[in-house]
Amino acid sequence: MRIQEVIAHLENIAPPSLQESYDNAGLITGDGDRLCTGVIVCLDSTTDVIDEAIRSGANLVVAHHPIIFSGIKKLNGKNYVEKAVILAIKNDIAIYAIHTNLDNIIGGVNKQMADKLGLVNRKVLLPKKDQLEKLYVFVPSTHEEKLKDALFEAGAGSIGNYSECSFSTPGTGSFTGGKDTNPYLGTPGERHMEEERRIEVIFPAYLEGRVLKAMRAVHPYEEIAFDLVKLGNEFNGLGSGLIGELEVPLDATEFLTFIKSAFQLQVLKHTAFPKKPVKVISLCGGAGSFLINRALAANADVYITGDIKYHEFFDANDRILVCDIGHFESEQFTIDLLYDILREKFTNFAVLKTKVKTNPVHYFF
Repeated sequence: MRIQEVIAHLENIAPPSLQESYDNAGLITGDGDRLCTGVIVCLDSTTDVIDEAIRSGANLVVAHHPIIFSGIKKLNGKNYVEKAVILAIKNDIAIYAIHTNLDNIIGGVNKQMADKLGLVNRKVLLPKKDQLEKLYVFVPSTHEEKLKDALFEAGAGSIGNYSECSFSTPGTGSFTGGKDTNPYLGTPGERHMEEERRIEVIFPAYLEGRVLKAMRAVHPYEEIAFDLVKLGNEFNGLGSGLIGELEVPLDATEFLTFIKSAFQLQVLKHTAFPKKPVKVISLCGGAGSFLINRALAANADVYITGDIKYHEFFDANDRILVCDIGHFESEQFTIDLLYDILREKFTNFAVLKTKVKTNPVHYFF
């Protein structure tokens, strides 16, 4: 198994195209063509983690945070970033980061947080726009079901909790093949009329290549008539944050105690207690203060995230319980997610969770 095959599996789940413009997810150091001898999964690819990979015989570190986030002009080991990169290169360790693309899928970082709280009725807090496409394709009536099956298998036709969604309309197509054609129907040089179906399906834009490949694999025509249209609709399967509900409402004190236990917290910061029990919970792993107003608009009772600044707590406006549990603490279970993703797919080499706690923040009591 080559490193690139491991990366391909991760990118099938969280495509790089879903990362934010400021991000630097992807293969940061190393050669994807090398054989993979093992994987260490972590939040941060520090020098201690690289040393751990060397000791364990693993030559791929899969991290949530990119070790290189902005440009590096020199590599002389003057800070932790340069030291980690130099150590990885010297020892042929590949570092791969899967960051905001993993944040932006509904089954990613925020799912892990929601699982710890047992939230039900989940949906994306701030869905992304311009992430959907619609395919219109014309096919002989005899091949309609075969084509739809292939498109559905490739991931097209899913809308919310519904799958295999499509629309088809009948019509008559006409074509005349040139002298060098080999048409599936009709005779070259003669106009042919065929009863066809126009099939419509939607799909996430990142699946475009897979959907078109599936279409071409089963469509009988040499030249396929199809249209791709980008949609401005929100896509509830992609975006920032997550919102769901507790099965049983809790008062604020009970809920904060619950959070401390679920996330193994020593301390947390929060706004004033609400006067009513809390039920609707919104959250975002990492630095999520940008979603406070969105949580308010969604009528959430609680918003949980990390890295909230002093003045941003005022944005709660006494209408929502805002909890800052810490950046590392909110994302710590991403290690379990990455481990499970890789262990389920690959069984022929070691996948290990880092034993290094990379949280740079410490608390003194």
